[in-house]
Amino acid sequence: MTINSRDIGQWNQELRSASPIEIVRWALGQAEARALVSTNFRPYEAAILHVAVSVQSDIPVLWVDHGYNRPATYLHAEALRVKLGLNLKAYLPKVTTAHRDAIYGPIPTTEDEAGLKRFSAVMKLEPFQRGMQELAPKVWITALRKVQNPNRAGLDIVSLDANFGALKVSPFFYFGDREMEAYLAQYQLPNEWDYFDPAKADEKRECGLHAAWGKTAANRVAQS
Repeated sequence: MTINSRDIGQWNQELRSASPIEIVRWALGQAEARALVSTNFRPYEAAILHVAVSVQSDIPVLWVDHGYNRPATYLHAEALRVKLGLNLKAYLPKVTTAHRDAIYGPIPTTEDEAGLKRFSAVMKLEPFQRGMQELAPKVWITALRKVQNPNRAGLDIVSLDANFGALKVSPFFYFGDREMEAYLAQYQLPNEWDYFDPAKADEKRECGLHAAWGKTAANRVAQS
């Protein structure tokens, strides 16, 4: 099926008032049994995982474990894996954290944009691209929300992802933090506030997964 901007616009209009579970059901209906949900186990991620497995219990869950997560995040990931019975597909970088640190030094700061992009390409984008190629989804369910940063405010519930060639669906796109907290409370889901993404170093930055430069950066690492 060829998807054009008119299709995307119509779907977003139709789904604007739908609930997250209705959006996931719609998304899986487009997927021809080839869907996945991605996660990094950041705050509120339990919601997207819960709604996805509520519709398809064995949906693949793509997680890039770059090795720099804090202990609380790893404990949170394991707790959710057990609680929700996640079909977790973990992808790791081609280099270890010790190897990367020895070659390049500490994690770059926000003052080193080139360093952050290099870090993201090696430790996050390349393994994510590898996962997307191997799992080959037609539909990619994400936890993107409009309030997260300025780049995401320009997206919508449904978009055609240029980096990975999948139909990207974000069921909680218009939810604010208060609505997310209410969802977690309703379903007695845990949250995790010690999360830190070294590929961003700042919540307002993009790590590249949802930005135009990400595909080129991942390809460069894959070919090196």
